[in-house]
Amino acid sequence: MHILLRRILLISLVVFYAPTSRSELVIEITKGVETAVPIAIVPFGWQGGAAGMPVNISSVVQADLKRSGLFKTLAERDMFTRPTEVAKVKFRNWKALGQEYLVIGQVNEVEGRYQVQFQVFDVYKGEQLLGYRLTVPAKDLRRAAHHVSDLVYQKLTGKKGVFSTRIAYVTSTALPNNKKNYKLLVADADGFNPKTIASSFEPLMSPSWSPDGKKLAYVSFENKRAAIYIQMLATGKREKIAAYKGINGAPAFSPDGSRLALTLSKDGSPDIYVLNLQNKLLMKVTKSYGIDTEPTWSPDGKTIVYTSDRGGKPQLYSIPSMGGQARRLTFAGDYNARGRFSPDGKSIAMVHANRGDYRIAVMDMATRTINVLTAGRYDESPSFSPNGDMILYAARKGKRGVLSAVSIDGRMQQNLAFDSGEVREPAWSP
Repeated sequence: MHILLRRILLISLVVFYAPTSRSELVIEITKGVETAVPIAIVPFGWQGGAAGMPVNISSVVQADLKRSGLFKTLAERDMFTRPTEVAKVKFRNWKALGQEYLVIGQVNEVEGRYQVQFQVFDVYKGEQLLGYRLTVPAKDLRRAAHHVSDLVYQKLTGKKGVFSTRIAYVTSTALPNNKKNYKLLVADADGFNPKTIASSFEPLMSPSWSPDGKKLAYVSFENKRAAIYIQMLATGKREKIAAYKGINGAPAFSPDGSRLALTLSKDGSPDIYVLNLQNKLLMKVTKSYGIDTEPTWSPDGKTIVYTSDRGGKPQLYSIPSMGGQARRLTFAGDYNARGRFSPDGKSIAMVHANRGDYRIAVMDMATRTINVLTAGRYDESPSFSPNGDMILYAARKGKRGVLSAVSIDGRMQQNLAFDSGEVREPAWSP
């Protein structure tokens, strides 16, 4: 088997063990920003049933902001006071604790619904920066907490938060009969609320989000051969998109969701095709005797970047999405693959290798400068956050596979692992 194809299958079909869909991700910040901003998230007040607040809103917000690496949150035990109303805020207390910002709030239960309100203050200026109120049913309280985090993050950094987004990933559970149960799951960005989207005793791989976040395309071997499916997340309804002879792999939605780029070998060697999802017309984009795979779309939909070994070793190439002349993009390193555009189209994340070490790197599209961000030996499957600040990827920690995230400047890193087992093939939602 060709070396590039072996490499792709090794990445995709790696043997790993994972817990059931009830397990949650454990997040460990391994490297933070030294200049993290001090912020106090006071426990939100509660007015409602005797059972107490169904979701600890302030704890979720605190965990979100801490996980970003940009904020240093104050422990509740170190707070002098715990105000929940503006009138009770004494800024001198928070100045004495060295806090730059303060968040207070309340949750009120009204006829089975929950009203969440909060304020953000600049401690040293003694002024309110943001006030917000929203009302949600109990089932959406945790999502509301992430929304609060997004609003605070955007107000204080000027950048859109991603705490309300989701991640897709693949796990597999070893069964007593030596079989494995593969699962494609979707969870909140902090690993909570994992839900099984597809399950099979044969491999599942390559999840790809639609731009509206309502569908996933993925590869399934459930019938002993590769096929590409698109599945609605809300209903579970799915459609088989490609099941040609040979390879059916690496699906990627176009930015407008109307087309799907994919890798097919139905005509011989693997090439990049584009499928119109409305009329099901299939267009062959690349024509090479090598292996062309792993397509990714530019944000404007005009270009596809893909992995090819036509030059002898796996490197990134670009080609107009309607077909045309291919152009090689990468030259440094022994291996450059799995390219993924940043949301603004100004850079590409990739797997970059030298002498057997596979690491996550980012290439500036204007200068072609490559910046290596990670130091693992087997880092794979990069996926940009919707705001372009972070890259989610698969890594090895000891003998286990974990998900990791790194900021695009490499200054902040974190590991996301199940309480047991392994996880691979991450994809960050829009």
